[in-house]
Amino acid sequence: MESSSSTRRQATRQKLYEAAVTLIAEKGFSATTVDEIADRAGVAKGTVYYNFKSKTELFEELLRHGVGLLTASLRTAAEETAARGGSRVESLDAMIRAGLVFIDRYPAFTQLYVAELWRTNRAWQSTLLVVRRDAVAVVEGVIADGVAGGELSEEIDVPLTAAALVGMVLVAALDWQAFQPERSIDDVHSALSLLLRGRVSGH
Repeated sequence: MESSSSTRRQATRQKLYEAAVTLIAEKGFSATTVDEIADRAGVAKGTVYYNFKSKTELFEELLRHGVGLLTASLRTAAEETAARGGSRVESLDAMIRAGLVFIDRYPAFTQLYVAELWRTNRAWQSTLLVVRRDAVAVVEGVIADGVAGGELSEEIDVPLTAAALVGMVLVAALDWQAFQPERSIDDVHSALSLLLRGRVSGH
């Protein structure tokens, strides 16, 4: 069992992540100060430095943490679908929904992640590439299994298709939240589901 101090530290880190993600999404990384992050999280400034060596390290950990949660939820969606005998396309469909649920729950993190993905020469570029790789690899695995099992076409370019599916969910979800917030998650999911089934399975 985790010790109470370790649980407390996790809770503090979670507060710092949430404070940092909202501030950085609002103001950008450079304009956000450690003081403001501590203030928003309701902790002393020293607590930030106790948990993270610098603002950059906090941000890198934030990216790892957020994309780690997304990757875990994609993996769970695929595994649960496979466990009940679902097809690979059904697994991909479940992953699309899991992605939408994640983005709906963490909209500020998603905006931040998408914005940072296109910036270059950042201290955390290599961290970002690693965590992105992890998330896309889960989708790649399911597509590759589908191709190997004859469920999906052998002509599919696995890495590019996986990246395209992840990109489709990210961009469609951000568009949904920014411009069509009145639509339900089911509504958005069924639109992307049709795209998936039409483009990937060819039926």
